[in-house]
Amino acid sequence: MVQKKFRLSAKVSSNNPSAVKPVLDRAFKDKGTVKEVAQGLEIDAELEGESAVTLNRTLLSELRRAEKKTRMRSQWTSGNITEKFFDYVLKATFNTVD
Repeated sequence: MVQKKFRLSAKVSSNNPSAVKPVLDRAFKDKGTVKEVAQGLEIDAELEGESAVTLNRTLLSELRRAEKKTRMRSQWTSGNITEKFFDYVLKATFNTVD
């Protein structure tokens, strides 16, 4: 399959952020930043993968292995297409024309 480049912007909240942060730090070591904010953690990164759905599912599954009660609101952009997710559910897809 073709690998696309995606820009990820996400907010992660968890009942145990200290368990989730090391997972994010490993996942985005050279690909982006993870910042602690009052509501949880913010991610800004660039990744490659087949689809936003696959990347989102993989990331959230890994986070939930560390802490079951973890939530993620994410936005994946590739080219002019942006897909927004809440946890595993795709909430919106739209074109972003500059």
